[in-house]
Amino acid sequence: MSVDPWLLGKLACPVTRQPLIYDEQRQELVSTAAGLAYPIRNDVPVMLIEEARRIGADQAGLD
Repeated sequence: MSVDPWLLGKLACPVTRQPLIYDEQRQELVSTAAGLAYPIRNDVPVMLIEEARRIGADQAGLD
């Protein structure tokens, strides 16, 4: 599965209002500014802060 580039361009982190990065391997949208990863479930991004996973500095860059 892939996130539609148009949709990705419209979505923003609900905490920082910054753009998100799509992590295809983990099926998440990552906010490096907030240090959060929002899950994608059944092809739908779940943009709820309480559903986000905290990420460490090593994961924020998405090597």
